[in-house]
Formats: sequence, C-alpha cells, structure tokens
Amino acid sequence: MDKLKKIGLSALAGSLVAVSANAGEMSVSGSFGITYSTQSGDTDGIADAYDVSGANPNQGQGIGSDKDFTVSGSGELDNGWAFSGYTLLKDAMTLSSSAISLTMGSMGTVMVGAGTGGNSTKYDVQTPKAYEEVDDGGALSLSANYVGSWMDGNALVYTSPTVDLMGGMSATVHVEYAAEASDASTNDGGSSSDSTYDGGQSLGVTLAGNGLTIGVYGAERERSAFGQTADYVNDVFAGVYYINYSMGPVSVGYSNSYYDSGLDGTADAATVAKNVGAAEGIFETETYSVAFNVNDNLSLSYAKAEDTYDAQAAGSESATVINDVTMDMKSIQAAYSMGAMSIKAYRTETDNAEYQTNGGSLTVTEVALGIAF
Repeated sequence: MDKLKKIGLSALAGSLVAVSANAGEMSVSGSFGITYSTQSGDTDGIADAYDVSGANPNQGQGIGSDKDFTVSGSGELDNGWAFSGYTLLKDAMTLSSSAISLTMGSMGTVMVGAGTGGNSTKYDVQTPKAYEEVDDGGALSLSANYVGSWMDGNALVYTSPTVDLMGGMSATVHVEYAAEASDASTNDGGSSSDSTYDGGQSLGVTLAGNGLTIGVYGAERERSAFGQTADYVNDVFAGVYYINYSMGPVSVGYSNSYYDSGLDGTADAATVAKNVGAAEGIFETETYSVAFNVNDNLSLSYAKAEDTYDAQAAGSESATVINDVTMDMKSIQAAYSMGAMSIKAYRTETDNAEYQTNGGSLTVTEVALGIAF
C-alpha cells in the first residue's frame, strides 16, 4: 500500500510540474545602484551660504544606494495569446509596481497593474536623453509629469498593434479607462475610498518612421458630485505632444504639455509656492533636448525646460492681475556602459523653484554606478 501511495504521489508531482511548465515560465532579475549627489542653492529664501543658525537646507552631499528586485513570468494560451506579468520590489522589499498583460494576437494588448505609470509614461517629457528626464534633479517635478498620472493604478490600459502607414510611417494607439480616477491602487476585491473623482480616460497616438517620432496624448479626470464644491467645479484635463527626430548619432526633440486642474477659485500670487493639481490656473511645459551617441558605449545630452504657471486671473477690470511665473530647468547628462555595469551623471539647475518669482535656485549634481544581473 505504501508503494502505491509513493507511486501515486510521484505521478501527481510529475503532472503538476508538467502543468506549471505549460502554464508559463518565471524569472528573477535585479540591479544595484550607488549614487554620489551634491546640491546647492537658495530655494529656502536665504541668499547667503548660511543663515543665522549656521545651516542651509540647500547645501548638502551624500552617498546613496538603490536595490531593485523583479520577479517576472510569461506564457502562452492554447489559442496563441500570450500573457506576462511582473512585480518590482525596491529597497526594504517594498512594492514599487506590478502588472499583468494579455497580448491578444492581432487585437492588441490589455494591461492591468499598479504603479506602472500607464500609457502616460510613453508621452510625458519624451525627448532624447542620456540618463534621466530633465526634472529628475530639479527642485520640483515638471507639470508635464502629471499629465495622465491618475491612470497609474486601478485602470485598464490598452495598446493597439502597430499599423503600417504610407511613406514608411507606422501608428500605435493607446487607450486607458479607470472606473475611478483617484490614482489609488486596489487589491483583489477592493475598491477605492476616494469620493472626489469618478471615471477617467485617456487617448494617445504615436507615429514613427524615417527617424521621426510624433506622439499626441490627452487625459481627462471626472469630478464626482461630492468633488464639485465651490472650488472644484470642472473636470481635470491634461495633454501633451512631442516631436523627436534622429539622424545618425544625433537626436533632437521638443515636447509641449498642458495641465488644467479645473479649480475655479482665487489664483496663487507670483510669490507663493504652487503644487500641480492643487493650484488654480494652468501649467504649460516646453522642453527641448539634444542627445549625441559618441559611440556604442558613450552618450551625451542637454535639455532645457520652461514650465509656466498661468494664473488665468478673473475677467473683470477691477480684478488683481497675477503675473505668470516660469520655472526653468537645465540639465547636462552623460552615460557610459560596460556590459552589465554603467556610469551615469547629470548636473541639473532650477530657477524660480516651485513657480515663485522669489523661489530661488537649486543645483543638483549626481554620479551613479549601476550593476544589473
């Protein structure tokens, strides 16, 4: 009897292994990073190097580390459709993002996830770079990075197949829908408790070919009846487009974004710090960049961004006029790769930090060593 049990258990174990192998494959990858960063400036309103207490929050340096750990899997269904999924863990094994995708042959791909950035990451600040986006070392994220950011979790994300067009060009369509565009990620069977917003949707189109890439993306976030208080009367709308062109080792690009929070209240003065999504008015970002691949291992880039806050002051002649404020960023970057190891660096300068005429400036320099496995 014991022999029969052993035979049965062995057969069961073998069948489970066979099912698992047919269902898909799992893999593990990761990376380590070490950074040395310095910063200097006067965004705290202190023009000198030190205040009366002998300290300046803008003066500092440090050595940091980053650890990424990714578990991913993929497989194929009987009808030929492919599926894949991943979970990315950051320092202290905290969840950074996760997603599962289903590619339905010639019908495109559907993705559901959390912290993925959704389709907006394919359009916001998409100009050539050697290392990071221009605002990575900035005093504040550009408003362009908030375009469609509420589709980051709790949404269905669709990518169409790439269709060939005339003249060597191709087109890809991206669509998103969130039942509640609160940017809240929900677990299995859960729901978001944010009652400020209802649904959200976005649409993007990318054209590519002959060294040219053009992307256009728009996203809307609907306010619920609860969210439409005296200061919350309109839906949120944001959009962005970019044009990049590559010729040999040189790439140039331009991006323009628009963000209207839908708030209808008293606009913030030019000397007041502003947060995208919480300030009345409109934010518009223009970004220019050029990148040069010196060889297969070394690349250089320069980028400049101008992010303007337009107060959209009241229309009456007696209304107080509030001047526009432009937060400027400039970043020079370099990257060198040696197989699994890379060395990257940037120096980023910000003026009129936090959209204030008296916001001061900040300069951040970073050198990073990365190893992937």
